[in-house]
Amino acid sequence: MLRLATRAVSALAAASALALTAITPAGADPLALPAATDIVGVGAGVTETLLTQFSTDYNAFLAASGDTTSARLFSWDTTGTPQITTKTGATPINRPDQSGAGLAVLNATTSSTVDFVRTTRFPGANDLPGNLFVAFAKDAVSWAAPAGGNAPQNLTTSDLSNIYNCRVTNWKQIDPALPDATIVPVLAGHLYVDRWGVTGSPMESSDFLLKAINYPPAGTDGPSDRSCVRVVERGDQGWDALLHDPNAIVPYSVGRFIGQAYRGHSRPGDDPVILTVRSIDGIAPVDSLDRSMSPTFSNTSYGRVLFNVVREADWNSASTTNALRKVFGSTGWICKNAGATATIKSYGFRVLPVGACGSTRHA
Repeated sequence: MLRLATRAVSALAAASALALTAITPAGADPLALPAATDIVGVGAGVTETLLTQFSTDYNAFLAASGDTTSARLFSWDTTGTPQITTKTGATPINRPDQSGAGLAVLNATTSSTVDFVRTTRFPGANDLPGNLFVAFAKDAVSWAAPAGGNAPQNLTTSDLSNIYNCRVTNWKQIDPALPDATIVPVLAGHLYVDRWGVTGSPMESSDFLLKAINYPPAGTDGPSDRSCVRVVERGDQGWDALLHDPNAIVPYSVGRFIGQAYRGHSRPGDDPVILTVRSIDGIAPVDSLDRSMSPTFSNTSYGRVLFNVVREADWNSASTTNALRKVFGSTGWICKNAGATATIKSYGFRVLPVGACGSTRHA
């Protein structure tokens, strides 16, 4: 069994490791401790920079309108100190580094600790009925590889399935014109890999891609050896040395990539570095003319809706309805403010149509 701490790396990755291992993402946590009545969130890394910008803009919007009493908006990053005190009076918690961990906090605490969770998936059968998913934007997931490496510009869904199931291990099996080199499929998250497959807790984009290519649960894909997959800790960024292997491929949020690579929304340790996102089934994820997310790609099975999850009881409570719905509701700031709409586009994501933004659902 391969653990994250002992994963194998290529010779090229090892050679560049010294230059990369000291790089860690710069945080953008609240600069001051939020008040007990403020709206505070944790969760998925894909939308953390967007929610940080939302918090800055929304709080400025309130101040400019002379509103000194409404709850302010804050969002905690996935990286930083291991423990965080989310707001005044809250008990310290372990910092959630993905939506699953954030939902666990939401369900184990009250609004005195956390009010919302950033997530990139629809509600599932294992979610609590009281978890209300509020939609606000659209993303998509593709795969990325190092510029100048051996990966082609396009892979099919079948190719991706064969690669991550270790049935195809050399580029020449994809196309005889490609280099004779071993493919290095990579996933991000808290994962274990052995001959039976991948188990554990993948980061959001890796989890989404595995489901999109119908990756079977570990131990259910017959006698074949599925241990070719390698693991990095962080998703949707290219600083890990393993991702500089010319044969590496990794799932990547298209919106996050556009924001990082083309819109200036990257931070040290949190950008694609040499990775570029590639096509699936002949459909490019990024419009080459304006470097925005391709509607055609995001309307395939690789598109996904972005949500913020709140407690339904809080959403419907007379004491909190105004605070939560003023930000996340269908007539709230995110869905109706022109500046918020522009920010969604600037960060690489697609704006949801009227009626979809602010819509709610639960398991």
